[in-house]
Parts: sequence; C-alpha cells; structure tokens
Amino acid sequence: MVSTRKLRFGLLNDFRNPLKWERPWKDVYAEIIEMIAWAETIGYDDVWLSEHHFSEDGYGPSPIVQAAAIAVKTKKIRIGTSVLLLPFYHPVRLAEDAATVDILSGGRFELGAGLGYRPEEFAGHGLSLKDRGGRANESLEIIRRLWEGETVTFKGKHFQIENARLTPLPVQRPRPPIWVGGFSRPAVRRAARLADGLVGIGDMRELYQAYVEELRAAGKDPSQAKVGGGPWWLIVSNDPEKTLHEVAPHLVYQLALYSKWLGSTGQNVFAPVHDVATLKASGIVNVVLPEEAVKIIKDFVAEVPVERFYTLSLPVGFPPKKMYEHLELFATKVMPHFR
Repeated sequence: MVSTRKLRFGLLNDFRNPLKWERPWKDVYAEIIEMIAWAETIGYDDVWLSEHHFSEDGYGPSPIVQAAAIAVKTKKIRIGTSVLLLPFYHPVRLAEDAATVDILSGGRFELGAGLGYRPEEFAGHGLSLKDRGGRANESLEIIRRLWEGETVTFKGKHFQIENARLTPLPVQRPRPPIWVGGFSRPAVRRAARLADGLVGIGDMRELYQAYVEELRAAGKDPSQAKVGGGPWWLIVSNDPEKTLHEVAPHLVYQLALYSKWLGSTGQNVFAPVHDVATLKASGIVNVVLPEEAVKIIKDFVAEVPVERFYTLSLPVGFPPKKMYEHLELFATKVMPHFR
C-alpha cells in the first residue's frame, strides 16, 4: 500500500577522509559533489551538510563554502546545513555568506544551526563553551533581521552591531528557512522560538514531543511544526548481508568516533561497536531490502512527522561511486511510496 504522506528526501554529507582509507582531498571533494549532482537527477530533493573542526579525518569544517560549490554544480536540489555550528561565526559575516549561496543557487539555501559540543573546537576558536547558547540566540536574531532587509543595530552580550544592512539580499523572501538542531531541551526551545523548524537524526521521539510543548509555550501552532530528520543509517540493498559486510569497517570507524566525542561530554548516544555482530545489535544501522526500508520510514514518520527525510548517505571513507547503486535503489524502489 502506498503512503499518502509526501516526503522530501535528502542526503547528509560530512566530507571526511580518514587516514585508514585516505585519498587526495581534491578527489574526495570532487567525487562527493559529483554524487550530489547525480543524486539530483534521480529524484533526491535535498542535501544537508554538517560541520566539525580539528578532526583527523577532516570532517567538513566549511559547510558554507561546500554549499557554494554544490550550488554552481546543481539546478534543483535544495542545500541545507544540518547543522552548521553557529557559535563559531560572526552573524553579519554568516548572513552575507549564506545570502551569497542563496543567490548562487537561485534561492535554494536553508540554514540549519546547532551549538556544537566538543570542548576542543571551542578552545581552538578561542571561545568559551558556556557562551555558546547566548551567542547562538543573538546570532539567529541578527541573521533573520538582516535577511529580511532591516538595517540592524544590536546591543547584546556577545555582539555589538551598528547600522548593518545586507546587500545583496537573499533570493528567497522573506528570507531563507532557518532550522535549529540538537539533542537537548534548550535546543528544542531555541528551534520553537527562533527558527522555522527542528532538524535532527536518530531517535527523535522525545525531542519532537518536547518541540510540540515548546511551540505551545511560544504561542505557536504545533500542527504547523516543520521537522527534518531520519534514522542514522538507512542503506537499501538487494543483498543486505553482502552490503553490510562491505560498509561495516567504515560504520564501525564512524560510530567509534561519535561515541568518543559524545561520551567525553557525558552523552552516551551509541553503544560500543566493534564488528558486524555489534553493528547489528546496536539497532542504529539499517542495511535492508527496499520493502523493509519503506516500513522503517512509515514507522519513523508515524511517530515523528518529518517532512524532510534524510540519513547519513556515505559511510566514512567508503568510495562514493560504490554508493550509487544503493542510492538509486532507494530512489526507484522506496521514494515513490511517499510521493
């Protein structure tokens, strides 16, 4: 039975190049951008870019620059960040750069913002971790006002701005969409009060319920809530067992690094994984037949009514060309059930 819920489907990329599978950086970037441009031609609606800093695998530190490169190589796919780490940016500079991407793309940019959580990243930028929420709140207000054409004077704790006016303005009116992501109640509150929607990944049930509550508290209609996200990994294959063994080393690496980063801040999101058996037991990785993927998406949407569905689209260090068959199978055998 075909679902009546229409979804937009996207890719989530982080532009990484681990030492274990290291290749020339120019090739890595070119192949990922080529994969995104190809995915557009087979029906993918969105691409989302994430951000980290000072990682040995080069986890993409410059999503706005990557977005600009994607913008000039594509025609229809919308380009968002999930998430850009807002505390590391000056809001006026970011508003200008993002408006430039919106112009280059013909009005296809969306800003998804988060706070970041790794102390090393804040130390490397000369910033205090405790100031991240305040910096983000002020930045979101300043960016929104600039994008909407105001001349902005702002006297805050973190930013002092006199008569800033954006020119040229973004293509989209009144402005590009703003999303907020995160795993905490303050992030959900920020999304409800200062953004157009909430983005996340993984099990979002509690976050979504908290988002509904925060929308009500902000005097907004929860039925108009915009949500984007999906499971961490959903890879479609005609031979799931074979594919799982091919991607397992890359997913084990990826999960181990996330577990280390999050665990160091007390966020135990992932159980330890070491091999195919523990990957399966984790319940985080889904390598399945197309019909199973349809069920997973229907179950996910029944609990968290996302309108923008995406998962991580390239296991870290896995050759992009080897993902084409899986992305095409998803586009031809799964996506039509939701359109």
